[in-house]
Amino acid sequence: MNQRSPDHRILVVNPGGISTKVALFDGQESVFVENIRHDSQELATFGTVNEQFDWRLEAIRRVLRSHSVDLTALSAVAGRGGPLCPVPSGTFAVDQTMLSAIASGEALIDHASLLGAPLAAELAKPAGCPAVIVDPVYVDEFCDASRLTGLPEIPRRALAHSLSLKFSAKKAARELNRPFEQINLITMHLGSGFTVSAQQQGQQIDSNDATASGPMSPTRAGSLPVLDFAKLCFSGRHTLDDIKHLLLNGGGWTAHLKTNDVRDIYAMIDAGDHNARTVLDATLLQLAKAAGAMLASLGGTVHGIVITGGVAYSERFVEELVARLEWIDAPVIVYPGENEMVALATGALDVLENRTTAMSMGPFLKSAE
Repeated sequence: MNQRSPDHRILVVNPGGISTKVALFDGQESVFVENIRHDSQELATFGTVNEQFDWRLEAIRRVLRSHSVDLTALSAVAGRGGPLCPVPSGTFAVDQTMLSAIASGEALIDHASLLGAPLAAELAKPAGCPAVIVDPVYVDEFCDASRLTGLPEIPRRALAHSLSLKFSAKKAARELNRPFEQINLITMHLGSGFTVSAQQQGQQIDSNDATASGPMSPTRAGSLPVLDFAKLCFSGRHTLDDIKHLLLNGGGWTAHLKTNDVRDIYAMIDAGDHNARTVLDATLLQLAKAAGAMLASLGGTVHGIVITGGVAYSERFVEELVARLEWIDAPVIVYPGENEMVALATGALDVLENRTTAMSMGPFLKSAE
């Protein structure tokens, strides 16, 4: 955050499930950050994420007007990237090929992050500046062995909080005074969903699928006993939309304790709630087991463990988690918050200052067909 490039005015937009974050940067220095909370009843009126475009755009424009932002003075606009297709880590130019793929509604998951690219493209028009996305949800650097499962038609997918994980891993490498391309890290993003990943010499070679496997989290069910889950799906009590809700929004802490806030859980524990203690212990155990799995993917060689995401603001939770990870001989580095806004701004700045070139997603979309 020490680098300041006042000639590079970068707008960042990060659409999420129930909010849209907006920020303005001078280089990597934040001018302002706003989190627009969306009314759940209004969100429910939209059938698909693409239908939310105009509604979210107007909400962003209201924030920009309140800060007197001159859109014609922007150098770049960076948006969060959604799960379109498997891609390598990096920055991608928002072009018509990408926008057409998003508009087609054929993305892997209908997730709000898909709107990052079209929102960025629209907001970049007044200045005629570049629009980019950085490390989208489907960064896939898995080795072949990480991808395979016992059913050939159901491979493991590299759906992860890659934007947060990659940025935090690079930051940790600098803190450990080692090149990112020469370091092995276990990285944990602890948000509404959890991702535990293995970063091997600059590549994210393994992780849980943040939408459907790994530890339970504030809203997600995580890994489940497959046969019992299959019985639930065919019980006749749930539609496909019900099942998706249970997995992504109504599972984990929400299902067990009716809250997705770690502060509420500790309040329950302090009041003597044994069930809350058990749920939290199960979460910590599952995170430690996931870390062990990533240690195996790294061949037992790890130089650091990185913990990031909103839940990492809880010092109490982090302290308990670190105690569960003591058997791994590596320092633990904690970066509370997801750091996604500065990660997006940094990706755009690297393009503007010619440290990297924005890739086209076209070839990756074609190879995924």
